[in-house]
Formats: sequence, structure tokens, C-alpha cells
Amino acid sequence: MPHTPQQYTERYVHETIECLKAPYVAEGISKVAERVVKARAEGRNIFFFGNGGSAATSSHMSQDLGKLTIVEGKPRFRTLSLTDPLPLILAWANDKSYSEIFAEQVKSHGRPGDIAIGISGSGNSPNVLRGLEEARKLGMTTIGLIGMGGGKMKPLCDIPIVVPSNNMQHIEDLHHILLHLLTSFLRDEHPA
Repeated sequence: MPHTPQQYTERYVHETIECLKAPYVAEGISKVAERVVKARAEGRNIFFFGNGGSAATSSHMSQDLGKLTIVEGKPRFRTLSLTDPLPLILAWANDKSYSEIFAEQVKSHGRPGDIAIGISGSGNSPNVLRGLEEARKLGMTTIGLIGMGGGKMKPLCDIPIVVPSNNMQHIEDLHHILLHLLTSFLRDEHPA
């Protein structure tokens, strides 16, 4: 028997809350907060990248972290979403391979001590994996927002945050919640 909209909503909210309660999720955000605070103090870059819905998350969170945490007279976060330069992405996809669209940007802009934040619901997006691989070669800190057990992405991340779900909507919901939580914390509790 189908659920009523209210029953479905209650179940969906309950499942989302259960994912958020996993202790390693909060531990992961704490580690990420420490790393990005250090990156701000050192003038390091923070790169975001992902596919599909995760590409939108990348753009959104790069913008939020870069703008909402500004404190007058203090250093700003240096953020960039590698999903945004569409002509460059299309050039790399056409001339080399779609799997290289983030790796090539990381090679151009990344430096040791910078941070690469890869976002993938499955943890198996080839272009996100390649971006993280290149980030590691450059001595960057690699952070992953993942679901579905972590996939191939988890071992590429210094700090993997794996949402305990196989439901893409819950995974993407949690990625947004976690990145909004991080941004809010950095704005409210840890201004520069």
C-alpha cells in the first residue's frame, strides 16, 4: 500500500536524521573544520568539484564558504569550484577526456598545502577520482563527501566523510547539511 504524503515525509525525515547521527559524520566535519581554518591562516586554496547534483553542491558550497564567512579586516577563505568554468571543462573533455576535467584544473591551480574537496554520491565518479589523485600527487589535503560505502574514492581521501546511505537523495541532502554546518561554524564560532 502506498504511503500518504505525510507518512512518506515523516519516513524521509527520520531516515535523513539517522544518517546525520552517525558519530563519524560529526568527527569528519570537525577534522575538515580544523584543516580549512589552517588553510585560511596560510592563504591556501580550497577547491571543490563533483558531478551532476554534486557539481551544483560544489558551486554552492564554494560560494557559501567564500562569502558567508567574511569578517572585516580578517583573511578570507580562498575557494574555487572547478565545476564552474564551463568552456574550460568542455575543452578538456573534448581534447583529452571527460575523466580529466578536474585533474587538469588541479594540475594548473593546485599547490602543496591546498585542499581538494571531492563530492560524489557513489564515490566512483572517474573525474572526481582523477582530481583527487592529482591533488594527492601535488601534496594537497584531500577531503571526500561520499555515500554508498565510499566506493573507490574513500582511500583517496585524507578525510573521507561517508554518508551511511545508498539513497542518493539522502546522500546529497547530507552533503548540503554538512557543508552548511561547516560554513555556519566557521562564520559563527571561528571567525578569523
